[in-house]
Amino acid sequence: MSTRRIRSFADLDAMKGQVDHVLTLFSGGLDSSYVLKELSQRNLRITALSVDLGEGCRTQDLHEIADFFGAHLTIVDAREMFAREAVAPAICAQARYLGMYPVSSSLSRPILAQVAVRVARELGCDAIVHTANQSQNSLRRLNGAIGQLGYSGCYGTPYERSVLTRDEKIEVLRQLGLSRFQARGISGDANLWCREFESGSIDNPEGFWVPPSLFEWTRAPEAPLETREIQIDFRAGIPVAIDQQPMDLVPMIAHLNSTVGAYEIGRYSGLEHLEGGEKVLEVREAPAATILMDAYRQIETAVLDAELLREKVALELLWTREAVEGRWFGRLRECADAFIRMSSEKVTGTIRYSLRQGAMDICSIKAHQPLYLTDRDAWEKALVQDAFAPPARNARAASEEAVAA
Repeated sequence: MSTRRIRSFADLDAMKGQVDHVLTLFSGGLDSSYVLKELSQRNLRITALSVDLGEGCRTQDLHEIADFFGAHLTIVDAREMFAREAVAPAICAQARYLGMYPVSSSLSRPILAQVAVRVARELGCDAIVHTANQSQNSLRRLNGAIGQLGYSGCYGTPYERSVLTRDEKIEVLRQLGLSRFQARGISGDANLWCREFESGSIDNPEGFWVPPSLFEWTRAPEAPLETREIQIDFRAGIPVAIDQQPMDLVPMIAHLNSTVGAYEIGRYSGLEHLEGGEKVLEVREAPAATILMDAYRQIETAVLDAELLREKVALELLWTREAVEGRWFGRLRECADAFIRMSSEKVTGTIRYSLRQGAMDICSIKAHQPLYLTDRDAWEKALVQDAFAPPARNARAASEEAVAA
């Protein structure tokens, strides 16, 4: 091939004779299933890679579709990796898009790319194919990450320049015997950190409707919940316990999504820009992200001086921008991350919230090595006394006066 990038189905034709083994990211959805069909028709050896980042894998469906097209299915559980290498740094970096809502695919796509590159190298795959299209920011995030990781084979998505409607793909697969796919509705992407949605009834920002059934984590139970308190402990920037019960990050996030989300906390709607500057509307729910990032900021504010915090806020925007623009493994984000990671070493403490319908109220902030005052009157009195007290005589002068006497 004249280029390492895959941008169209014609580029898949160009791989014949030069590429033997292709790895394709495979979710079991319409786009990734259609790509399996295209690859199988070119008699390429195919590994379909499904990566679990917390949404869960429909294993039976994945096997059935992969087998249908003669692909070998590989499933990788990357939840711990995602939490450790993407979510934990995002908490410290306060990674919100323009300060509005927690970023999600900006965190997950680099991990997907990292797993894909690792598996492709282990299996000797000559190409990595994904299925992002022009209206998805995943296009530049996946391509950017794969390139930054130094993958030497071909990579990209045929949907970058080959455009097919959802109905066209459904009809082709139906004629082949796969009739499980439905006409276009709301599209979703989920991981343990966030569930986000686009298109369908939420496509037009000037007037959109969000079906209540769309939400799983932030759906209130039928019986009203009583106000309750919840406590979160941080150690060196990492959340380590809920209500004094130690928890690893993956089960902690699941617990908070359920517990905090039941109070309908953590819903967001907002516009995000595409690579060309156009904006698309997204709706998301992220209750664990909402409370964990707020808790981190509160404890961080209690232990870091104001000038350090001001500089960190600027670097948070840089960190998030580089992630959003698909430069996760770039040097600039890594340098910003080093600053943020060092500042997080002092973020140790406990915070308590009172949860009520639609809100979380802070009850207590208790930091290790705090800079806050606990008794303003006593502090002010001591400050004034120290400022106007007569200067203390030094020990030598006092000794000389005693001898003279």
